[in-house]
Amino acid sequence: MHRCYLPDADFSAPALTIEREEAHHALRVLRMKVGEVCEVFDGRGHAARGRITATQGGSCLTVGYLEPLPPTPPLPHITLAVALAKGTNTDLIMQKAVELGASRIIPVISERTIVRLKPAEAQAKAEKWRRTVLEACKQCGVRHLPTVDTPQPLADLLLRADLPQTRLVCAITPQAKPIRSVLEQARANGAGAALILIGPEGDFSPAEYAAISQAGYTQVSLGSIILRVETAAFMALSALRYALDPSLN
Repeated sequence: MHRCYLPDADFSAPALTIEREEAHHALRVLRMKVGEVCEVFDGRGHAARGRITATQGGSCLTVGYLEPLPPTPPLPHITLAVALAKGTNTDLIMQKAVELGASRIIPVISERTIVRLKPAEAQAKAEKWRRTVLEACKQCGVRHLPTVDTPQPLADLLLRADLPQTRLVCAITPQAKPIRSVLEQARANGAGAALILIGPEGDFSPAEYAAISQAGYTQVSLGSIILRVETAAFMALSALRYALDPSLN
């Protein structure tokens, strides 16, 4: 079933109007017709199933006969802060982070990050990644649209007070603790939110590790195998989701 995103949807209304890109994708790309069933979601957890009752060219459609859908189980609030990866790997990280249940994704620029972006480029990339995240939500049935921040320096990330108190950084250092033991303790303490920070291919510098520790991040190990940025992100997200999601335990 095709899913349409409508952030200001009023599901108590008899019908909803969908315009611009969402309508174009449904009518021109998917070639949906009057009478077909689709799901509309608002990105905040609410959704309804309805039937297309009218179209206007290729840029507007009306969905009527709305049936509110039951809420999905809440997911833990997982924030992924990850260094920009080479090529299209950051795009892949965005897509898979949605499938693995991330609530927020923060692209990070560190000392050894190869990819460098000017302010205008960073804004354009962020908009592109937000579209990637939205498409991933549609494909895998996620009703809460994850937040994608504009790429920011590591130093700015470490100053933020609006992030989960359980903060972990994947590290290949002697003092890194096994991620399993750290997450077991977090779960025992009732943590329902956590942040995981992933460094670049060349890892964080010693000075960055010192700043990260000073900011309250716990160093965790993903094992003895050195992982690429995207692989580390997927493994870490899977571990956090398994540990903190009550529906998986």
